[in-house]
Amino acid sequence: MANIETVLLELKALSKPEGLQRMQKFGVNTEKALGVNIPSLRNLAKKYKKNHSLALELWASEYHEARILAALVDDFTKVDPQQMDDWVKDFNSWDLCDQCCGNLFDKTTYAFEKACQWTQHEKEFIKRAGFVMMAELAVHDKQASNDRFESFFPLIVREAKDERNFVKKAVNWALRQIGKRNMELNQKAISIAREIKLQQFKSSKWIAADALRELTSEKILSSLK
Repeated sequence: MANIETVLLELKALSKPEGLQRMQKFGVNTEKALGVNIPSLRNLAKKYKKNHSLALELWASEYHEARILAALVDDFTKVDPQQMDDWVKDFNSWDLCDQCCGNLFDKTTYAFEKACQWTQHEKEFIKRAGFVMMAELAVHDKQASNDRFESFFPLIVREAKDERNFVKKAVNWALRQIGKRNMELNQKAISIAREIKLQQFKSSKWIAADALRELTSEKILSSLK
């Protein structure tokens, strides 16, 4: 059985001062960070896969990289809605948000429900989490129907006006990933981007222009055909 103290010692052994500097450069919250890069975390996670109890202990430690590691080692079949809501409240950095949503939460049976719920939250990283979930589901859930992703479009339109950097980038990401899923969704996403473009907000203009640039590109259209 994995011992939390042993795992934390392994994490601290991987920490590097230059790692912290790199994190700060990319806008990562380093208040309780060690300076361990993602490849090192993924390599360490291989030793502790599908360990729900360890994941909970790692999260409780409050170390930034320990929480990312928690998302990498947790067993998604044991994750319930309460855990998702508890963890998302602790998001204080874009990378923790993205790693947790893309490595764990999007695999749960509650992913679509939580994506919709979180977009209604006022806190920046909780709202971001909702749109990151949409983007990750568009890539990872191969069996989901088009209707499930179309249900996200009104939320994307509604929140395109949010000027906060980490929200608008996630809204844009969600729209682009849905639009790259297949040709039908591509055309609908393009239509949604044009609708957003009509909004009188800087964030809306940027989201629409960036999404249209990619979704109408020859590269994307050729791959979908």
